[in-house]
Amino acid sequence: MNKSLRKLALLAACLALFAGVGCSKLRARDQLNKGVQYYKNAKFEEAISHFQQAVELDPSLLNARMYLATAYAQQYIPGADTEDNNRMAQQAIDQFKQVLEHKPGKEQQVTSLKGIASLYFNMKKLDQAKEYHKKVAELDPNDPETYYSIGVIDWTEAYQPRMEERAKLGMKPDEPLKDKKVCAALASKSSDTIKDGIDNLNKALQLRPDYDDAMAYMNLMYREKADVECEDPAARAADLKEADTWVDKTMATKKAKAEKQPGAQGVTMDQPSK
Repeated sequence: MNKSLRKLALLAACLALFAGVGCSKLRARDQLNKGVQYYKNAKFEEAISHFQQAVELDPSLLNARMYLATAYAQQYIPGADTEDNNRMAQQAIDQFKQVLEHKPGKEQQVTSLKGIASLYFNMKKLDQAKEYHKKVAELDPNDPETYYSIGVIDWTEAYQPRMEERAKLGMKPDEPLKDKKVCAALASKSSDTIKDGIDNLNKALQLRPDYDDAMAYMNLMYREKADVECEDPAARAADLKEADTWVDKTMATKKAKAEKQPGAQGVTMDQPSK
């Protein structure tokens, strides 16, 4: 008799435990649904509160983590270098990384990796941004936007130090680098980056031939290449000619796209700065 009572007591305890777990999961989904409603209405602070509760109730609920990461990212203001703002970005990154730790499906992996890469780029952490874009490329090698994003990072890494040196020398935008020492130093630092940028933009264009944004950056990359052709005026001229070709291709592509739109009035585009 006592043995039967002990078995019943144990069974009741087990049922109570499983009921509690099931209840937590149901409550987590309820918090997720409430958070989604606030998120859709752009009430991100309220959404974050509900997503946080959902994650606490059910840490395995990846949709809640995805929404929480995205809501944090929506609150982040690119370019505002403040402690609170940077913390918001880091919280988004941390949640995306926790999603990845659960080894989700491909779509959630790609979304998380892209989210991390984008946040790092906006925080000006270019090496980390490139690292995560490369992870996206490994997972989804047919996404042209990933190669375009790497190309943009490469251009940024080449452009910024070049412009800093030109500013120190008091040079005009169209004036070639005449200081051979400075030019050689920039070429040594940036040549591989420039080549990588051109290669990635070419991959983007192979996958999406009418990718006008990639064409525009191809123009800019060739201008970077031209400016570090220190001892070869002919190579510089050839690079500038290639850059101009990409300007023409960009304008033609934008015009063709505009003409396909109902009621299109054409398109104009300023020449990208050199």
